[in-house]
Amino acid sequence: MTSARTRREALPKAGGAISQPRADLHPHPTVRTDLFLLAIAISGISLSAPLIAATAAPALAIAFWRNAMAVGALSPFALTRHRAELFSLGRRNLLLAVAAGALLAVHFGVWLPSLQMTSVASSTALVTTTPIWTTLLMRLRGHRPPALVWAGTALAFLGVVILTGVDLSLSSRALAGDALALFGGMTAAGYVLLGAEVRRTVGTVTYSYVCYGTTTVLLLAACLVSGASLGGYDGGTWLKLAVLTVTAQLLGHSLINRVVKGLGPSITSTAILLETPGAALIAALWLGQTPPAASYPALAVIMAGLGLVIMADRAAKKG
Repeated sequence: MTSARTRREALPKAGGAISQPRADLHPHPTVRTDLFLLAIAISGISLSAPLIAATAAPALAIAFWRNAMAVGALSPFALTRHRAELFSLGRRNLLLAVAAGALLAVHFGVWLPSLQMTSVASSTALVTTTPIWTTLLMRLRGHRPPALVWAGTALAFLGVVILTGVDLSLSSRALAGDALALFGGMTAAGYVLLGAEVRRTVGTVTYSYVCYGTTTVLLLAACLVSGASLGGYDGGTWLKLAVLTVTAQLLGHSLINRVVKGLGPSITSTAILLETPGAALIAALWLGQTPPAASYPALAVIMAGLGLVIMADRAAKKG
């Protein structure tokens, strides 16, 4: 009787001893999956600038349609498979998701026009200050990012500066465009942080559906107020809008919404810097635009910075 009881009590311990080595053999399977999905997301959003440059439609209209089409694509899933979660969202999560959608709308609304007011180099460099603002906002919220996060963020942003250069102009129009791009980087940081908070308890489809829905409504209002044409495009333009929706919005932003839960806002926002060299390389292959000589060393510097942020995050989790 005693020996049987001893054996029964030993079973949980034995089970624990067996399961632990398996975890050691595969310490971070979820992280590896998230990094793979993040790479796909960055590839998707890297298509954004070349596609926008090749699409004959107003900037605000492009931003509206990419979100509206994404909402249409997500509707069958959100209203069937995720219906229960969608209609049981708590007040807090709903408000945060709506706020994230509002920030995403502002991001699109200020950054795209800035490309027509200042140089592409200046606009790109300023809008990709997102990880800097993300780290600062996290610090204001009481989170103390490790020194490696600050170093990695600075190094990654240096890579963007190497690629784009410093091309700030003193003209009033260019300065206004620079200010819009900078504000676009700030709002993107808020969007990433709010998304990370909501995604702690809410699924990707449900969050993205509410977020993109809010963005769509606000951008529609902006288009109506500004008089941006929402139709009358040729078939090629509609096709490019559809491709933009699938790549930059559904594969890009939606996968970012997916991985931010596991990777966190620091890694996610820093990785977004890879959009700049990615867009340059895609433009070279698709539009025949020769990439700057600094593209490849800049990519290496950005990757090194991202690596430091990932190392800091993994060290913090182990600690």
